Amino acid sequence: MVARIVAASPGPDVLDVGCGTGIAARQFQAAGCRVLGVDPDTRMAGLARQAGIEVEVAKFEAWEPAGRAFDAVIAGQAWHWVDPVAGAAKAARVLRPGGRLALFWNVFQPPPEVGEAFAAVHRQVMGDTSGSFWTRPMLEVYSPGFASAADGARKAGAFADPEQWRFDWDRPYTRGQWLEQVPTFGGYSQIPPARQQEILAGIGAAIDALGGSFVMHYTTVAVTAARTNLPA
Repeated sequence: MVARIVAASPGPDVLDVGCGTGIAARQFQAAGCRVLGVDPDTRMAGLARQAGIEVEVAKFEAWEPAGRAFDAVIAGQAWHWVDPVAGAAKAARVLRPGGRLALFWNVFQPPPEVGEAFAAVHRQVMGDTSGSFWTRPMLEVYSPGFASAADGARKAGAFADPEQWRFDWDRPYTRGQWLEQVPTFGGYSQIPPARQQEILAGIGAAIDALGGSFVMHYTTVAVTAARTNLPA
């Protein structure tokens, strides 16, 4: 995906919106790009700087480009925090002619037996229907967000018709690797600490019962469009 975005952009200057700790930015740097990150969180910006990423702290809609221009504006796992129309219009203003807007998300889909096992843990601990998240077709869950991003680009009036690029891949996880990831999921921090520990213990036991590891399927979807003209 990174290679395709770089190839479809007119040059190497990339603006990473909601760069976080620099996970996507580092991959674009490795592909030969010059990357500037923008993120509203000072702590994450600090971690990205430690990894060699230049970051400015601001919400994208309020960020001041100071006359700078870019060949690509990207956002990995972050554009749903940005106003889709105002964000696309801001991106158009900082993109060079033909510059590329590329907004992407990693959508995971557990194997049925893994999803059912994780759902059972959530039902047991939380006593509600939250476990159904693990057994739903996740691309369907994300689809409204993709549509919103594409619609925002259309309404900005500065881009060619948006496209969706799809990339499928698999990632194996050990018990420990998955348990490190679970606390980073959205909404997890809202669960009381004691129940968090119960969930982690239950998921760990479920992975043990599955043989100690599993393979998660991912689909990375990029909503992307080329800048054709400046918005009014």
